[in-house]
Amino acid sequence: MAFDFKKEYKEFYMPGARPQLVEVPEANYLAVRGKGDPNEEAGEYKKAIEMLYSVAYTLKMSYKGGRQIEGFFEYVVPPLEGFWWQEGICGVDLAHKELFSWISVIRLPDFITREDFEWAVQTATKKKKIDCSKVEFLTIREGLSVQIMHIGPYDDEPQSVALMHAWAEQNGYEIDLSEERLHHEIYLSDARKTPPSKLRTVIRHPVRKR
Repeated sequence: MAFDFKKEYKEFYMPGARPQLVEVPEANYLAVRGKGDPNEEAGEYKKAIEMLYSVAYTLKMSYKGGRQIEGFFEYVVPPLEGFWWQEGICGVDLAHKELFSWISVIRLPDFITREDFEWAVQTATKKKKIDCSKVEFLTIREGLSVQIMHIGPYDDEPQSVALMHAWAEQNGYEIDLSEERLHHEIYLSDARKTPPSKLRTVIRHPVRKR
């Protein structure tokens, strides 16, 4: 059976409906940076997602195409994630999505090296006929964070964020959002196929001990 990050690392992908503290270790990701409203039909965000998945699936299927990656085992491509911010705003203001800056990411298995990544970018660009040169190999260590499972429309996320912030305050922590530590979302549902009321999104904010 293929390795599934969501099942093997439930503490990072399957939090409950109540806030919880988590220490997120360093990991490698495919990443694309951009700006603008993610709902814009022909905007940067949708193009970034296409690039990410093109490279991610090129790596996942590498063993069928003759690329021998040391330590490779079959795995499920992890869910799409996003780091979001707006200049001059602590957190995010969903009323002004056009002001978003973002880094969209997909986690990589530890056996994927930079050399494997570079091969996948070149291969995906050639086979998928889209320019994947904006995709980066990015190492992220989030560290101490509070997270929650948000169920419902993305525009209702402030309710879940408020619960996380209240929990942090009550338990001796303070929210530590900054230019380096960002609002983080993990998308467990396919928004194209899932009713808004049933969307599942992990929301994570960095914290520090008060």
